[in-house]
Amino acid sequence: MANLKEIRNRISSVSSTMQITSAMKMVSAAKLKKAQDAITAMRPYAAKLTKLLQNLSGAVQDDIQSPYTKARSVKRVLYVAITSNRGLCGGFNSNVIKGVKAQASDEDAVVFTIGKKGNDILRKDFEVVGHNTAIFDELTYSQAAALAQELMDGFAAENYDEVHLVYNQFKNAATQVVKVEQFLPLVPQEADSQTQTDYIYEPGQEEIFTTLLPKALKMQLFKALRDSFASEHGARMTAMHKATDNATDLRNQLKLTYNKARQAAITNEILEIVGGAEALNG
Repeated sequence: MANLKEIRNRISSVSSTMQITSAMKMVSAAKLKKAQDAITAMRPYAAKLTKLLQNLSGAVQDDIQSPYTKARSVKRVLYVAITSNRGLCGGFNSNVIKGVKAQASDEDAVVFTIGKKGNDILRKDFEVVGHNTAIFDELTYSQAAALAQELMDGFAAENYDEVHLVYNQFKNAATQVVKVEQFLPLVPQEADSQTQTDYIYEPGQEEIFTTLLPKALKMQLFKALRDSFASEHGARMTAMHKATDNATDLRNQLKLTYNKARQAAITNEILEIVGGAEALNG
């Protein structure tokens, strides 16, 4: 059995760890609330914008001249891996990395990494054509728009033939789903007479589509970033909650072991005193 000093040191160490994980859980919970509100408020707008764009793409499919809808023979694919800058968030980052590796296993693939964790791992197996680790310091639409424009320019210049986003989609604090989403080129939807809405457009459908398309792509990336941001804090809060529970259980077990060892030591001392007294009396 371990000596009492060693057990006391372990109890102190586990208690310190428990305080850290508990504090991290509370910090992530506070950040999660704000991030969750942001993505929840954004989704209806993004969904409506996507629906309108699909409506337009189906209506003007034969007249589209945008470089962002030009389908080419797929030879080079870019995967945008959205991870975090920090760890201690369960399988949040590893799931995205696994998703990229699964998708890119049989293709001439390159990677654009967002977040330090993904960049550190994926650069060992793939060519990283760009990375961004500062965007989550202050996530704004202008930053997302600039990043989206960089990806759009690379596609238009034919540096790659397809662009896919790989990120964690936020469901709730305990559930994040890895999503692989085609970013470029935009695939026009076939016009459906049953679902097609008859709008009157000014100045015209094609002009509105070519103006709206870049904004919709930027909004798509911004939504993916916000999804990932909320998922990160949800995953970290859940991981720290479990870590705190495990530390509490371990501390209780160590205290029980310490009390048993202390009781055994006291009993041995009493037996030694009694034995010594009997020896003197004899």
